[in-house]
Amino acid sequence: MVDLSTAAKLAARLEPCHSFIYFAPEAGLNFHGLGLEGGAGYFASRSAALGPVSPEVVIATFYNFKPSLVRESMAGVWDVTDPAAVLAARHDAAAKALRRMLGEDADGPDIATIGELCREAAVTADPAGRALFAGHAGLPWPDDPLLVFWHAITLLREFRGDGHVSALMLEGVDPVEALVTHVASGLARLPKALLQATRGWTDEEWAAGEARLRSRGLLAEDDALTPEGTAQRERIEATTTRTAMAPLEVLGDDGVSRLSDLVAPFSTKIRNAMFGR
Repeated sequence: MVDLSTAAKLAARLEPCHSFIYFAPEAGLNFHGLGLEGGAGYFASRSAALGPVSPEVVIATFYNFKPSLVRESMAGVWDVTDPAAVLAARHDAAAKALRRMLGEDADGPDIATIGELCREAAVTADPAGRALFAGHAGLPWPDDPLLVFWHAITLLREFRGDGHVSALMLEGVDPVEALVTHVASGLARLPKALLQATRGWTDEEWAAGEARLRSRGLLAEDDALTPEGTAQRERIEATTTRTAMAPLEVLGDDGVSRLSDLVAPFSTKIRNAMFGR
């Protein structure tokens, strides 16, 4: 049986190996070539696996973005391009960015091993109740081992992310409150100003979210989590990890530990390349 802390550590190490795509200049250039500017590239590329869906589907599955930002960004997207073209552009950008950041390691044996281990886990995952995971799980597997690495990690990431949204909703945490508590918990890897701006919430809306949390005894006046708020956030994270365990059990605790150790240096290298460290 896989230990929860081992699974949580793996999730943290896998995250940069997927999320670089949202910062990579290669992605912006490819989406620009399809006529997608600004947030349109992000929303269209992450949702393209679901098909040419409406903004409302994106709002529901992405959860913590302001609805009006999603509607504005998605307006006319599927009139200028289609999901297949967007997915091809995304995969091309992922491969180019990984080869830029990892150099010759991008085509090394460890990348192939990580990809196969993640694939072994991901193909067993039950898509029930996990819309983003299900959409990506329905895509064909790439032939390039580097893209197998990225696609398999993407599947595990979206599987976990769908469960995280469910955990937030079960705790009664709305999209703004989710961001506020994420920042207050110290778990956020991006600064508050960037998280708020990229999710589209105004200062007034952010402050209103803080006020709601304070009224429930979850946030202190200094914007730190109260003991009750800390306990709730810990429950959310524990529920997220627990409900993401099933595919990892295929690998077992030793397999997950091995995967975590293998991916750690690549995770660090990608994170450093993303943020210039």
